[in-house]
Amino acid sequence: MTFAGDSSRRKFFKRAGVAAGSALLTANQIWAAEHGENLPPNIPSWMQQVGTGVGAAPYGSPSEYEKDAIRRTVPWLTATPISSVSFSPLQSLQGIITPSSLHFERHHSGIPNIDPAEHRLMIHGLCGNPLVLTMDDLVRFPSVSEIRFIECPANGGMEWRGPQMEALQFTHGMISCSEWTGVRLSTLLAEVGVDPKAKWVLAEGADGAAMARSIPLDKALDDVIVAYAQNGERIRPEQGYPLRLVNPGWEGNTSIKWLRRLELGEKPWHLREETSKYTDLMPDGRARQFTWVQETNSVVTSVCPENSLKSRGYHELEGVAWSGRGKIKQVDVSFDGGFSWKEAKLKGLVLDKALTRFSVDWSWDGSPALIQSRAIDDTGYVQPTLSQLREVRGVNSIYHKNSIHTWQVLATGEVKNVQNT
Repeated sequence: MTFAGDSSRRKFFKRAGVAAGSALLTANQIWAAEHGENLPPNIPSWMQQVGTGVGAAPYGSPSEYEKDAIRRTVPWLTATPISSVSFSPLQSLQGIITPSSLHFERHHSGIPNIDPAEHRLMIHGLCGNPLVLTMDDLVRFPSVSEIRFIECPANGGMEWRGPQMEALQFTHGMISCSEWTGVRLSTLLAEVGVDPKAKWVLAEGADGAAMARSIPLDKALDDVIVAYAQNGERIRPEQGYPLRLVNPGWEGNTSIKWLRRLELGEKPWHLREETSKYTDLMPDGRARQFTWVQETNSVVTSVCPENSLKSRGYHELEGVAWSGRGKIKQVDVSFDGGFSWKEAKLKGLVLDKALTRFSVDWSWDGSPALIQSRAIDDTGYVQPTLSQLREVRGVNSIYHKNSIHTWQVLATGEVKNVQNT
């Protein structure tokens, strides 16, 4: 099977090989002489000695040469790191799974140190059989494992009025995607016997802020997971150890970490995090409440301020797309700021409410470019332009900025964060 661009790739690499082949040995010898003895045609030093033995690192860690792939913070963004956020390095990641150690963080009162032997999940309220469950109790229930993204609704929120951050990590890094393992919330609710009058569930965490959100019962019975594992291991402390909710496709703050209590009730609780916070201020001064769904979004990751272009010619542009409503159906890429579009290939797994990787072939001739991506999900929702979003929402919002993003490629290969409405 061949794809559009395969022929151009073969021609590019063939030309490169012919041009360089006759001088390859000489060039490598010169390079080795100038830069060190570990480059061809020499035998590198690590081939001349015994390496580290097994068991030296009982819990593995990245290579010392991968120091740039770390979570980062914006110190001026919040008053204290206790209630703040760290951003995932999307520019350095491959595939759709975010390593647990690089999953973005959002805390409202720091990370509690919870002993799982003393942790309990209480389920009470409008139900016939209230329960208090230990961690041992929970792992005895039938489990599910699903790949789902979690996104802070403030992802991109610093860019409403104009471009501020010269880094993909800071414009889009409050999203991560993991395989989550746990018990369906519907399974636990069946155990307690939900009262017909119950329409809502309060989920509360065991952090110092007692972070809590109201969740409609219909959603709780649909696809919510009470998770105790992430990417094959127990959840990390910063991700809610030993227990958290995973509420697929909805605002990340509804996926309550350090989960300790579920209460069934007739009405929402109208907590701080769903009144003064996590509401959308509209141009007329009113605020939208309970705008849970993380709408369709996408961004190019292989060319961005952190990943400048170092050479002309063939490049495979990659990026990620996602939708809180379902699966990604199509992604288009523009190199001229949205005047024309080229359909990208969806790569690998295309899953419900998960990151989806896309790519497109591009031959860069050194000319300036305005790179954009536009995602469409399986409900038909099309990622809006910035002007379309501002027309409805104004510029005073913080949350749910999912507009088409623009990277400006300069003739030097440098990449800038700009806005092309």
